[in-house]
Amino acid sequence: MKQTFIKQSLNFSLPLLLVLALGGCKHRIHSGMDESPPASSSPARVSSSADVVTVRSADVSMPAGGKADATVTLLVSPGYHINANPATFSYLIPTAVNPGTVEGVIAGQPIYPVAQKKKFQFAEEPLAVYEGEVQIRLPLRVEANAGKGARSLLVDVRIQACDSEKCYAPDTLKTMIVADVK
Repeated sequence: MKQTFIKQSLNFSLPLLLVLALGGCKHRIHSGMDESPPASSSPARVSSSADVVTVRSADVSMPAGGKADATVTLLVSPGYHINANPATFSYLIPTAVNPGTVEGVIAGQPIYPVAQKKKFQFAEEPLAVYEGEVQIRLPLRVEANAGKGARSLLVDVRIQACDSEKCYAPDTLKTMIVADVK
């Protein structure tokens, strides 16, 4: 008798739970076609650092044999930070600008801004971080015998973003600097 009651309860409860579960899920489905995303200053779901950091760069113009500083700008969403270069601890992933190569243009060592020191719950001492808009200078030099014209220099930027509680998967962002040799 007890087993029959349990079987009947399960036969009634399982379909009811399934209907309730599916009914609750249908409101969470976001097709992106007829709904607008929620208004928020920070992304609703962060799975990697690229979700909260963007990169852009400015083009430069210089004569053959000349020099110029290109600027790589990172925009870090409010409420997030990225590790500075150098990072406070060796196990933290520092922000790193890694220029590629292009004929006639030589990239020097990136010049990183002074870091902010901030205290977070997850660290015992303040960490060196960047927040908001971060500008990193990249010295460029054009070879004396370089021909005139524009050249595209691919730049990789390695970052790891964190909020006040945790860090997200690191990413490599890409940007392009056009070096116009006059």
